[in-house]
Amino acid sequence: MPILFLTVFIDLIGFGIVIPILPFLAPKLGATNFDIALIIVIYSVFAGLVGTLWGKLSDKIGRKPVIIFCLIVTAFSYFLLANAETLTMVYVARILAGSVAGIYGVASAMVADLSTPENRAKSMGLVGAAFGLGMVFGPFLGGVLAGDELNFFLPCMVAMGLSIFASIFGFIFMKESHTKDKQKAHKEWRQTSGKTSSYKVLKESGNRWLISQFFLHSMVITIVSYLFPLWMGAILDWGPRQIGIVFGIQGLMMAALQAKLIGVFAKRFGEMQVLAFGIGLLTLGFTFATFSTTQPFMIASFFITITGASMCMPLMNSLISQRTDMKHRGRIMGASSAMGAWGRVAGPLIAGAILSVSDYHYAWAFGILIGLAYLTWPLIELTKQKTKLAATNEQQYD
Repeated sequence: MPILFLTVFIDLIGFGIVIPILPFLAPKLGATNFDIALIIVIYSVFAGLVGTLWGKLSDKIGRKPVIIFCLIVTAFSYFLLANAETLTMVYVARILAGSVAGIYGVASAMVADLSTPENRAKSMGLVGAAFGLGMVFGPFLGGVLAGDELNFFLPCMVAMGLSIFASIFGFIFMKESHTKDKQKAHKEWRQTSGKTSSYKVLKESGNRWLISQFFLHSMVITIVSYLFPLWMGAILDWGPRQIGIVFGIQGLMMAALQAKLIGVFAKRFGEMQVLAFGIGLLTLGFTFATFSTTQPFMIASFFITITGASMCMPLMNSLISQRTDMKHRGRIMGASSAMGAWGRVAGPLIAGAILSVSDYHYAWAFGILIGLAYLTWPLIELTKQKTKLAATNEQQYD
């Protein structure tokens, strides 16, 4: 777990570096606001297309080789981005990076391999903290390296170097969690059971509605990531440095929340209750953003939204891993990663379309609708739990 934590952390620094610079790099090459949304989307389209495949491959050959390969290709994508002189090259670089974004689903499967069901939320929270810490240093470093003169070459090359380092570090120190005997058992099971679709596995495990939550969650995150830099640039004339600092502060809060508090909250109140609270909090953040016109409220709305969203992902990963049989774990965690990728497609596209015909208030208001849809499933599950508990108590009383 510590080695996986460090590997993911190092890679996420590289990923986070490009967040505050993409909205400023693309216009330099002639892009519009909608082009920026498409650049974000194209990464997610390819992540959605191949995310499940990486998970299935990790069930066959192990988690470690898949993670290492994805890190190496990610490094090359940053090299292409650093040397992009046309908008087409930016698209190519992001397509390549999206095609190997399966590291995140496979890393979650590795966490599930290494943790017990009762500690699953805590373990997912630790890896979530690696994501959060990476998002502290990444955007901050990207903003600082880009500087006021908007130097994009240096941050992209640093991101490339970090991904290379993460791949070497993981290759040397990371141990395989999906061992040879587990791979052999998986192969024997496939030979006896034949092909099984991911949809059938989801249906049999009762995870069809749960996996849709990953789609809605990613919509929330990407709407914020897309709108916030543009919003602050248009209203307050902010640049990459200021955006990077805000993302860095929020990332530090995410890391503290996910590393320490999520596991405590989940054990104290229950995973579903904490999930519902987090979704309610992020919906409140979108409401603040819709009506904010001054800097303090604009920044506060960002912090509230991302804090709520930060609570959700470790809990959903814990829930879906507990509800999935070991032999399907890589595939289903990969499928959840792919669903998240499709959410990252829909979010910026819809927000960008709204922004192209209206203003930021309406684009943020769309996030409220997503939050309410997101909240529906945990509320239904909590109602079912309450009804079941009441029936059990009544039987005991009788």
